[in-house]
Amino acid sequence: MNKTEYGELSAFHPGYYIAEIIEDMGITQEEFAVRMGTTAKTLSKLVNGQINLSNDLAMKLSIMMGTSVEVWLNLQKNYDRKIIEIEGRKDIDGQIQISRLIDYSYFVKVAHLKETRKPQEKVENLCGYFKISDLKTLENQDYLVNFRTGIKNVDNKNVINARAWLQTALNIGGKLQTEEFNARKLMAFLPEIRSMTVQNPEVFLPRLRKIFSESGIAFVLLPHLKNSGINGAVKWYTNSTVLLAVNDRRCYADTFWFTLFHEIKHALQQKRKVTFVYLDEHEADEKNRQLEDEADAFAQDYLIPAKELAAWSPDKYVSDADICMFARKIGIHPGIVAGRLQNEGIIPQNRCTGLKEKYKITLLP
Repeated sequence: MNKTEYGELSAFHPGYYIAEIIEDMGITQEEFAVRMGTTAKTLSKLVNGQINLSNDLAMKLSIMMGTSVEVWLNLQKNYDRKIIEIEGRKDIDGQIQISRLIDYSYFVKVAHLKETRKPQEKVENLCGYFKISDLKTLENQDYLVNFRTGIKNVDNKNVINARAWLQTALNIGGKLQTEEFNARKLMAFLPEIRSMTVQNPEVFLPRLRKIFSESGIAFVLLPHLKNSGINGAVKWYTNSTVLLAVNDRRCYADTFWFTLFHEIKHALQQKRKVTFVYLDEHEADEKNRQLEDEADAFAQDYLIPAKELAAWSPDKYVSDADICMFARKIGIHPGIVAGRLQNEGIIPQNRCTGLKEKYKITLLP
């Protein structure tokens, strides 16, 4: 315990040198303690690096060994300094391990971080962008959102990347100018937003962004971050502005619009102290289960009204043409209808590949 090693670094406690002196003198620690004018217990702790060398003990050693007090005090100072260096190296190495779980090139592209191959520089750049002092903060269950009960079989890299993606969305959304949140105005826009499902992204995205801005929502559409497993999120900045973020992962029409309406419902719930993150394997805790169920039901029924679907009553033999006809009747993208039928097990997942359009979206900050 009186010698600490890490990589090429070594720190020698003053007790390390005292132990050598005792051995060279050929006496016991108890006898050395008597000669030194201290207790055997104190000397044992000192030799084993369990206590620091005090000014009093340094003075006694200097008299006993015929050296200056500074010689012994400097040994303690050098040890303390080297321990700080070792702990700093351990901390950086730990953060470097975390940084290796994150796709740094994503942040070069999205956040315009400086390109670098130096691990420590990557850590510093990421910390600066996330506004945290240590990348290990991304593992802290109190940072941004608690995933411990939010994901089945959660993996540490998923938690880290989900939080990294959410912080990126918060950073970008925080720069957007919006009106104060207005639930009534947002509700009035919902029919128009639903009608956008039959439009191309280059047509609906600018208008969608304007609608959200006027409703008090900072709308952020980002690329998917590898290993984040995240589709969307809602988090309040203040009581008057809320972030609504989605990404382009598996960006089929049905996935995009279901996620969007799911998050819209969370915004309308106005739970300002709750961060909602929509993940692949989502199982909310009991406290938020009702809110998640409400968001799912809202997205499902607003896009395809239950009465309309019941009246149509499709079965496993429904054709693509039938799906397109029903979609036109209710004014929605046929891929959304196909996705709903697949989700309910009415048709297999390998059906309707021609209807499930995959968007090519120009990403919006």
